[in-house]
Amino acid sequence: MSRLPTDCLNEIFEYLEKDKDTLYSCLLVNRLWCKTSVRILWRDGLDYNVWTYNTLVACLPNESKEILYDNGIIISTPTSNPPMFNYPAFCKMLSIIRVNFHIELLLLNQQSISSQYSCNNVYIVSQEIYKLYMSQIISLKELSFYQFSDINFTIYPGAKYCLKNLKELRCSSNISKTFFYHLSQICHNLSLLNIIFKNDISEGLKDLISVQKNLKYLIITQHDCYNLIDIIPIITTKLPNTLIKLYLYRGGHYLQWSKCLNLQELELSFDYNDFKDFEIFQYIKFPKLQILKIQDSCPKYELLINFLEINGKNLKELYVGDIAGDSDNLLNLSIAKFCINLKKLSIGFKNNEMDTLKIVFNNCQYLESIKIWCGGEFLSEKEALEAVLKYSRNNVYELILYHVYYVQSELLPEELETFFINWSNRIPQKSISLIIINNDDSSLDANDENIKIIDKYYKLGIIKKFKVTGFDDEEFNLKSNKLLKIYD
Repeated sequence: MSRLPTDCLNEIFEYLEKDKDTLYSCLLVNRLWCKTSVRILWRDGLDYNVWTYNTLVACLPNESKEILYDNGIIISTPTSNPPMFNYPAFCKMLSIIRVNFHIELLLLNQQSISSQYSCNNVYIVSQEIYKLYMSQIISLKELSFYQFSDINFTIYPGAKYCLKNLKELRCSSNISKTFFYHLSQICHNLSLLNIIFKNDISEGLKDLISVQKNLKYLIITQHDCYNLIDIIPIITTKLPNTLIKLYLYRGGHYLQWSKCLNLQELELSFDYNDFKDFEIFQYIKFPKLQILKIQDSCPKYELLINFLEINGKNLKELYVGDIAGDSDNLLNLSIAKFCINLKKLSIGFKNNEMDTLKIVFNNCQYLESIKIWCGGEFLSEKEALEAVLKYSRNNVYELILYHVYYVQSELLPEELETFFINWSNRIPQKSISLIIINNDDSSLDANDENIKIIDKYYKLGIIKKFKVTGFDDEEFNLKSNKLLKIYD
């Protein structure tokens, strides 16, 4: 393998991008392997740590080092020898808040803390690091800029070439208008724009949006900003018709939906009273919409039903948040009626709605994955497992049990084993992925007998994947601070 051509080696190492331990070991094989793997290891600036910035300081040009020295800033570097590689040139993803944070740590870690660390010194070192990045990064792909900074790195030498091919920008609306203006002169081909709107909204932001030619993903979050009447129409009238994914978190009022007719994925996360747009939204046809996610509260069920009657047939994935009162069953029946091509579904079924779940399984014949809410007024774990066994079609391969209200697991080991025995007898036989979402320590994995059963059927190939996560979908039990056993 050590004699493979560089192109082949590059392609192989790309598959190891998330496997940092293996990439680190590749550094030690030979110079070619080192050169290939170091480029990938230094690509993601989000993974950088304080020791990384020690190395970046070593990469600074003499002019920058003299500026630090003249200001009494002495930073030790890993070695007195010149760096082996031009490390900053490999960076493709940059986070301003992380850069500032690690530079603060870097100065705090120096021996003479009192003389080294100050806001002014942080500013001076950050300025030289940004100059280095702008002059050396050939083509930055992702930039996150949520924290206000006095350093306008867009005017540094090389910034035009560094930022010209930027694809993803995550930012807040209160960054200086100069930053947005300069970026609008450089970046015309963003594919993703993620904006957190705060009370201060920079004029330059509208300039940046208006010049985009290929925007595909737009994420709008309304945070500490209660009036977007003026900004949203201006933004949306400038949107290109290339937009295929839109995520709105408390920021959908007054949106020009006519600019979004090519949407393939729509995600909404509002409080119940914030769904004012649905009065109009319910009648709009999105001919290409395949994924609809409604987090948190849900609009009035009759409005959502009207929307599904128009757009449900094209949906491949549907996720619905909290719904109120007796409206649940009507909505679930409407899903069964209008969303017959679904492959993934997340919804709640009350204790008395087992027949409705049966109808959903019968009508949605392409369903492959279903998330069922469990506990309280919803189905129990046992009822959910029995329903999947009785009514689901053979193409279902994933079951997600979402424990609402921090409900404790009441599933007995013999009930869990009965489910896996019956699942193994299905024809044709297909392995199942079982995922439990619960922020409590009382999920079914807390029972040692259940874990033995899961281990047994995982080894037999009946279970393809088993995982317990918190509500935020982390693979850690945040309450006990222990790593959960994951079979995959």
